[in-house]
Amino acid sequence: MAATPSNMMPLGTIAPDFNLLDVVTGKKVTLHSLKAEIATLIMFICNHCPYVKHVQDELIKLAHDYQAKGIAFIAINSNDVVNYPDDSPANMKQVAQEKSYPFPYLYDETQEVAKAYQAACTPDFYLFDNQLKCVYRGQLDDARPKNNIPVTGKDIRAALDAILVGQPVNPEQTPSIGCNIKWKP
Repeated sequence: MAATPSNMMPLGTIAPDFNLLDVVTGKKVTLHSLKAEIATLIMFICNHCPYVKHVQDELIKLAHDYQAKGIAFIAINSNDVVNYPDDSPANMKQVAQEKSYPFPYLYDETQEVAKAYQAACTPDFYLFDNQLKCVYRGQLDDARPKNNIPVTGKDIRAALDAILVGQPVNPEQTPSIGCNIKWKP
């Protein structure tokens, strides 16, 4: 479990579009079919990473707290499932159903979406405004497995709250830390 930081996509970058499998519905979806009018949070996660497991319940709580306010949440798994079978689409569907994910959980089989977003780790977060411009990328909060800091989602909550009141998101942002994305050989 090597701690890998976010690459920190430049602020203002337009969200790359995608056409990915939603493992729960079995249908292909695009960014434009899922985005919201106010803002869209894209989360690179997976099933097996201890960093993701550590924040999983907060991701669900965040979605419940902010989806009703017009924020879309999208989770994407880009890991190599040959070497990491826990992250297979069937296992993704199982986790999404067991945890009652209130957001789509998408499978990036080619890993092209992760590369387009410059994703480096799980979890890795990207918040886009109503023009699909990146206004936040970085950590959920300061909590990490075994550091005894409570998981609150404070960094992303602050960014979402700023958008909801029409204020700019603070550009001082801390990279996320997590397991590296498991790239195909």
